[in-house]
Amino acid sequence: MNEVKEPREFCLVVSCPDAVGIVAAVSQFVAQQGGSLTESNHHTDVAEGWFYMRNVIDANTLSIDIDEFREKFASLAEKFEMNWHVRDGHKKQKVVLLASHASHCLADLLYRWHSGELHCDIPCVISNHENLRSMVEWHGIPFHYVPVDKNNKQPAFDKMNEIIERHNADTIVLARYMQIIPPNLCAQYAGRLINIHHSFLPSFIGANPYKKAFDRGVKLIGATSHYVTEDLDEGPIIEQDVIRVSHKCNKDDMVRLGRDVEKSVLSRGVRLHLEDRVIVRGNKTVVF
Repeated sequence: MNEVKEPREFCLVVSCPDAVGIVAAVSQFVAQQGGSLTESNHHTDVAEGWFYMRNVIDANTLSIDIDEFREKFASLAEKFEMNWHVRDGHKKQKVVLLASHASHCLADLLYRWHSGELHCDIPCVISNHENLRSMVEWHGIPFHYVPVDKNNKQPAFDKMNEIIERHNADTIVLARYMQIIPPNLCAQYAGRLINIHHSFLPSFIGANPYKKAFDRGVKLIGATSHYVTEDLDEGPIIEQDVIRVSHKCNKDDMVRLGRDVEKSVLSRGVRLHLEDRVIVRGNKTVVF
């Protein structure tokens, strides 16, 4: 009997100045290595003259491993001035979750991870409150309590970063972690630090967005998953959604309805990131 190989995929992500022949050159390179494309997406921003591509390659058909792929592809990437990376889809990313007191986003991510919906490992959860410990430890995940002194926050952030580095985290997710991340950590984890903001940005930036929305009398509230930058709530947007409200809704209704949107938007944003579907350029994203 023929041995059935376990499905394996490499994901190649490219962005570069637009030029004639990029798709053909990349496709030819993959074919020359015996590769077969199982998914291919590309987009040209005509106004900016910038090209984006995401290819999924059947790694079982390739004649080379991922290190050889990187080495051989580098010359083609240089020719077209590409920003690029290739990732083995079989290898799970390590995702560290940060939370404060609210549980809904964290509980949703843990459920989706436990059910296999999120293809990642969660080496730990860090929180500045103790109340989520039992839920996290029930999932068999280490819980780190790192309190934040409002008069001197830096020691807490130093401790948090030490934990993140010790676990070799690929991605950090703020699951309603209600502390402003300092600029040095924003820079260190640029493009790998994902937040959920409980508003349809750019509306109602900052604290208490539901109160601001209630006072404004809006008919839609929403949530935004975005990469964290040192500019508060202004990083590149990954995913957004809204839900309708009316004059009958009080502030508690808005919070209750908003929580449903927050957790779904965050989980979709994390999944898009883990699947290398998000390409950042400047403060905008292309999402395949």
